[in-house]
Amino acid sequence: MLNKKTGRLAAKLTVIFAAAALILGLSACAPEVGSEAWCKQMKDKPSGDWTANEAADYAKHCVF
Repeated sequence: MLNKKTGRLAAKLTVIFAAAALILGLSACAPEVGSEAWCKQMKDKPSGDWTANEAADYAKHCVF
C-alpha cells in the first residue's frame, strides 16, 4: 500500500515540476519591454493585435 501512495506522489510531483519548468522556460523568452528586441518584435507584430499598454509602451520606448 505504501508503494501505491509513493508512486502517486512521485507522479504528481513530476507533473508539477514539468509544468513549472515549462512556464519558466516560456516566460524567459520574452524580451524586456523597451529593449531593442522588444521594439523589433512589436514592429513586426500587426498593430491591430497590440494591446493599449503595448501601444503606449511602444510610443514611449521606441518612437520618442
